[in-house]
Amino acid sequence: MTIKKRTHSNISDHEEDLVSNNHKKILSANTNNINNDRRGTSDVISENLEVEEEEDLAEENNLLSSSNFEWQRTISKVVKSVVSIHFSQVAPFDCDQALVSEATGFIVDADRGIILTNRHVVGSGPFVGFAVFDNHEECDLIPIYRDPVHDFGFLKFDPKKIEYMEVSALELKPSLASIGLEIRVVGNDAGEKLSILSGFISRLDRNAPDYGELTYNDFNTEYIQAAASASGGSSGSPVVNKDGYVVALQAGGSTEASTDFFLPLDRIYRALACIQENKPITRGTIQTQWLLKAFDECKRLGLTSDRESEFRSTFPDKFGLLVAETILKEGPASNKIEEGDVLISINNNLISSFIQVDDILDSSIGENIRVVVQRGGKEINFECKVGDLHQITPNKYVEVCGATFHELSYQMARLYAIPVRGVFLSSATGSFNLDKSEKVGWIIDSVDNKTTKDLAGFVEVMKKIPDRKRVMVTYHHLGDQHSPQVSSVYIDRHWSHEFRIYTRNDTTGIWDYAKLGEPIKPEPLVPKSAKFIDMELDSPQLSKVSHSLVMVSSIAAIPIDSISSDPVRLAGLILDAVNGYVVVSRRVIPHDCLDCFVTIAESIIVPASVIFLHPTQNFAIVKYNPKLVNANIESPIFSDRPLERNDKVTFIGQTSNGRLVSSPTKVSYISSFSVPSNLIPRYKATNLEAISIDCNISSRCYSGILCDEDDGKIRGLWLSFLGDRREDKENIYLMGLDITDILPVLNILRKNEKPYVHIVDAGFGSITPLQARIRGVPDEWIERMEQSSTTRIQFISVDRVSYTKEIKNRLYPGDVILAVNDKLVQSMRAVYGIVNTIPDKEITLKFKIVRNSTVVELPIKTIQVQETDSIVIFSGALVQEPHHAVLQAMTNLPSRVYVTFKSQASPATQYGISCTNFITHVNEMPTTNLQSFIKAIKTIPDNTYCKIRLVTFDNIPFAISLKTNYHYFPTTQLKKTLDTKEWVEETEAAE
Repeated sequence: MTIKKRTHSNISDHEEDLVSNNHKKILSANTNNINNDRRGTSDVISENLEVEEEEDLAEENNLLSSSNFEWQRTISKVVKSVVSIHFSQVAPFDCDQALVSEATGFIVDADRGIILTNRHVVGSGPFVGFAVFDNHEECDLIPIYRDPVHDFGFLKFDPKKIEYMEVSALELKPSLASIGLEIRVVGNDAGEKLSILSGFISRLDRNAPDYGELTYNDFNTEYIQAAASASGGSSGSPVVNKDGYVVALQAGGSTEASTDFFLPLDRIYRALACIQENKPITRGTIQTQWLLKAFDECKRLGLTSDRESEFRSTFPDKFGLLVAETILKEGPASNKIEEGDVLISINNNLISSFIQVDDILDSSIGENIRVVVQRGGKEINFECKVGDLHQITPNKYVEVCGATFHELSYQMARLYAIPVRGVFLSSATGSFNLDKSEKVGWIIDSVDNKTTKDLAGFVEVMKKIPDRKRVMVTYHHLGDQHSPQVSSVYIDRHWSHEFRIYTRNDTTGIWDYAKLGEPIKPEPLVPKSAKFIDMELDSPQLSKVSHSLVMVSSIAAIPIDSISSDPVRLAGLILDAVNGYVVVSRRVIPHDCLDCFVTIAESIIVPASVIFLHPTQNFAIVKYNPKLVNANIESPIFSDRPLERNDKVTFIGQTSNGRLVSSPTKVSYISSFSVPSNLIPRYKATNLEAISIDCNISSRCYSGILCDEDDGKIRGLWLSFLGDRREDKENIYLMGLDITDILPVLNILRKNEKPYVHIVDAGFGSITPLQARIRGVPDEWIERMEQSSTTRIQFISVDRVSYTKEIKNRLYPGDVILAVNDKLVQSMRAVYGIVNTIPDKEITLKFKIVRNSTVVELPIKTIQVQETDSIVIFSGALVQEPHHAVLQAMTNLPSRVYVTFKSQASPATQYGISCTNFITHVNEMPTTNLQSFIKAIKTIPDNTYCKIRLVTFDNIPFAISLKTNYHYFPTTQLKKTLDTKEWVEETEAAE
């Protein structure tokens, strides 16, 4: 069973049933006539029966027409008061996740501009939305009330801004709801503008539906049940009778049956009256959940026969009584009410419904009430002080280290019968990404060995923790109170530097924020000692290879280049212990907009900086400060001989639990390979000479090395390659990379110089001699290839060419490469590129190719891949220059302003910007690059619409209008400085 956001359908199901029944009556009459003829009945009787049936049919059709006309007249009035609500809950709060959605509401006060809808639409946290009226006019909405428990809330709009229609309200009539009442649900069903569903009320006294744990659930109220088959988008729809009065509020439904759940209007009616009279909406509680149970069940729980008789005679239309389901510890009723107690009376008033309980509690805050319950056949009397429900409903949250926190709510505490206290982690992200599989439901018990009993205490602890410090956090999940957990948390106050407290403002509808403090500078690093243990191998040289293996991890707070920001940790190889160089897979270091760390001997962890990213070969080199490490680290010895097929090596790998394993093996195959493209372009390794080994344990290791059996020389790296993403699951390739492909970069670094890679920006593949013949490769070149090759015979062909402005001298897919600079091309190594120390210089290579069965010589220019060095976050969209993976996949660029990410509940998501879109114009100003885009968006004021023209990745242009919201989604630029190459943040303001 799940909550639906409601309403859909065009024709009344009841009307279809009536028509169907009329056909059945005609068939029945004809059948009776035939049977009567067979029995010898006179024709006169038969004719009389036909006349009577025709008269009945005519009368029923007249009633149907009259009923349809009345409903049409009613609906034509009702629809003018119904609005479609487009909204976003901009931050995760309590059990509500950040989202963009649609729902329904209707006007209940035209003069004040008050709209009624569901509480799960208004949400418990920050809300931004607008209403679309019947004539398609739009108006901003602000939330002015959401009930702490029941599924209703109020939004406010300015009636003066609706210029082209008369704003009218619907009247609430709680008393008109009755079993058998024919109703219509008028709303925004499944995202449609308007639809009308019909049904009949079947129940008035069912318990509130249960939609599961860790989500919003109404309780302590009766619900009305009907079968209207509403669906997503109809939440908040009015349920009206034939006279146009609202008798209930659409709230939810079952996915397993055509059943809909409506909220009664009693509490809504009272709350609206309080707003209209400028009175506070008082809500009382004794922190007890009741369930309505039948008299027979109550008798089994201890209800006496005398009391049952009294209730049945006093309330003849009731089938049962309220029974205590959950009593919160430390609450007003703790140790007074027990589970299974049957509620008899409050303040000498016999209780038969939730409405009576709400009436008494809401008017008795701070006062003692007299409660009588029956338990095991005995009557128990006690006094209980009524608490304020609003005080145990959080109205503020703290944002720090990329996560959000607030006080535990009554809504969440009730699910697990625990006290309403504690620091609730509403967004397990950033530094507090405690569990990848579970983001909701965590309670923070202590941080940095200091107890955090409440939000104020948590804030004081966080104020005193320096940036980049690793602290211990103890926590537990609401669903598992018996399993406290402990984790090390890295405090990020530089990428996620905001430390704010947001407080709800019901007057403006905005959550006002205040800064809680600036980041404390990181603590100075001091040297630490560690010890490597030799591996238990027969060869002494191989045993000491473990002294060269470390763990490399990264934490990326910003998902640039369409790379996930999930932390990754894999083994890296020390290249140079003196200088602190470590090589690792680019799966760990996809870019340099992150924090990187090297862990030595699983004992000490030191920060590292990214100094080299290879554009095609899937390796990165990072550097740590060797002076911070006192350990028996050894620089390995590298082989200068490339691996060949059938070479015997020893595989040493690191399993997922960090254990080193080894196995003798041999190179089974070396193949030319490129990682397949992802649907959303992101970094991928291309033009590889990929090494495969005959070893079972290698499939369990995402990182490792290949060594000579005799002398322990390093022959290759075992790397994990990020592949395509399918159904939220990463496809990872495991392959070897020859160490000789890395040594040219290392040799330059050892000279304290910066390496640059000049590549031919194309994707290459291998083809057989047969395929080469078919493409027109001359026989003499095939013979030359066969004579020169010893382990494999292949030709290298062009699979795809990256975006380029070059028209004349360029490669095309299908070209077969014969030679480069007059050297026969036998493998991918011939087209790897050139590594040198010369920046920003084009190098021209002489290619000899076969194109269209003709041998052609072409001067092909190389490029240097530019890593991303600047991004802009606008309205929740991360915008940057197209990174290299985009250029690899495109033949032309609509613009150099490219969207790589959008936050879940941002204006970018709400108004239709998608990842992989190119932004070409903002308010008709061309945005050819990031600088022109920044200039254009600086002219857009807050809370105003702008026109944005975009082009999809498939080159389909479209345009949208987007409304800015700088309060929740400010414009920010992040870029690398020219001198230090460090990332700095600048907040851009509209001019």
